[in-house]
Amino acid sequence: MSRPSLAKILSTVPLAAALVAAPITAPAQEAKPPEPLQVGAAAPDFTLPGATRYGVLRAPIHLSDFKGKTVVLAFFYKARTKG
Repeated sequence: MSRPSLAKILSTVPLAAALVAAPITAPAQEAKPPEPLQVGAAAPDFTLPGATRYGVLRAPIHLSDFKGKTVVLAFFYKARTKG
């Protein structure tokens, strides 16, 4: 095995230091919480993994797919779990 040259080592050190320091020096971006919806307001579009009694669907479900229809969301605490 050959030893790396001094020039190669010296060119690698600043790159490694920059990669390590970048996340530390980057300004933290605080996520602003969304404004709560008013009762009766239209829900914003969102995407969820869909499921039937046979399992999870391959394609996600978009709320916008049901525009103009009544949508009921049901969340089950222990659905499809051993609990």
